[in-house]
Parts: sequence; structure tokens; C-alpha cells
Amino acid sequence: MTSWLPASLAALVCFGFWGFFPKLAVAYLDPRSALVYQTLGGLLVGLLVLASLKFSPAFHPKGVLFAVLTGMAGVAGTLCFFAAASRGRISLVVSLTALYPLITIALAALFLKEPLTLKHLLGMVCALAAILLLST
Repeated sequence: MTSWLPASLAALVCFGFWGFFPKLAVAYLDPRSALVYQTLGGLLVGLLVLASLKFSPAFHPKGVLFAVLTGMAGVAGTLCFFAAASRGRISLVVSLTALYPLITIALAALFLKEPLTLKHLLGMVCALAAILLLST
């Protein structure tokens, strides 16, 4: 088994729950309040990881900058996700927002010069078609 596969499968399961739990949360809370509690949950995980690093995480200014930007983008996206989940069917909201890899693929091709093949482009078109089929 390749070294990245177990972590990817664990992320898949975690993200599956991440996509489901907000619908339950916004049934009882407004989206902004749900985000506050979601952030507290993330903070708990972060503190556990910090403790596992003996409270001495690695430091590089560019790495810290991009990690902070990651957190900002993730939390802002989560707030938008909670707002959408409070107003729409979670199956459709999750399906549409699950297309975020298309943005990542485009950014990676543009800025990191990662190759984008015809097969990749066809996959992206199929993903967009899937959303159209799911939403109608």
C-alpha cells in the first residue's frame, strides 16, 4: 500500500463527517455561531498536535504564512458552507463544494507548473457534468 493512501482514506472519512455534521449544527444554531463552535473543535485537535510536537512546531516564515492563509481560507469557506447548509439540501451543497479540487488543480497548473493532461481536463468536465446532473 502506498504511504499516502491510509492518510487519504482517513481524510476522506473525516471530510465525509465534516460535510454531514454542519447540517445538524445549523438545525440548532445560526451559521456564524456554528462556525465558532467548529473552530473550537479545530482548536482542540490543534492543541493535541501541538502537544505531540512537545510545544515546539517547526518554523519558517513562508511556511507559517501559507499555513495561516490555509486556515483563513478554510475558516472562510467553512462559514460559507455553513450558510449554504442552513439554506439548502446538504447533499447538493456538499456535492457542489466538493468541486474545490478543480480550483486547486487550476492553481497548481498555473503557479506550480503541474502538468494538466487531456485526461485531467476530461475528468474536470465530468465533475462539472455530475454537479449539473445532481442539481437538476
